[in-house]
Amino acid sequence: MILPMYLYGQPVLRKTATPISNDYPDLQTLISDMFETMYKSDGIGLAAPQIGLSIRVIVIDASPLADDFPELADSKLTLINPQILAADGDDVTAEEGCLSLPGVHENVTRKNRIHITYFDEQWQAHDELVEGYLARVMQHEYDHLEGHVFTDRISPIRRQLIKGKLTNIAKGKARCSYKTKR
Repeated sequence: MILPMYLYGQPVLRKTATPISNDYPDLQTLISDMFETMYKSDGIGLAAPQIGLSIRVIVIDASPLADDFPELADSKLTLINPQILAADGDDVTAEEGCLSLPGVHENVTRKNRIHITYFDEQWQAHDELVEGYLARVMQHEYDHLEGHVFTDRISPIRRQLIKGKLTNIAKGKARCSYKTKR
């Protein structure tokens, strides 16, 4: 089922999400719905707060970018209760967008390597070092679990320049091709 996307200005996007347990109701259905929603919206990552749930669940499938980043060919992942333990390596600046901020794209600087722990959809524990573009995607989605959006990571001047766009999104004046919650 395709779920509505919560857009910038919705309070759930500013809350710190809570961990879930392995008896969370209908978790497999939720994960499936999150993937379906992400694909329908042409996204490569989706965090539960973006669909109105303040829980620590992320789905990622960055394989559409595999032509430019071959390491993303098999990047379909579910991250439950993820924790980024460290971010290091080089600072890399790249353009980011977000399904919750339609029409907004800005350059964001992030570390190119992270140490992350999480559970997958089968509740298998993972402890991984992730590098490159997948590390960027994970950091972007992880920010949603911490109550942040990518525009929090841009300069105050850039934020001021896009203030009108953000205000319009918060007022429900955003256009997008996917279902949204207003």
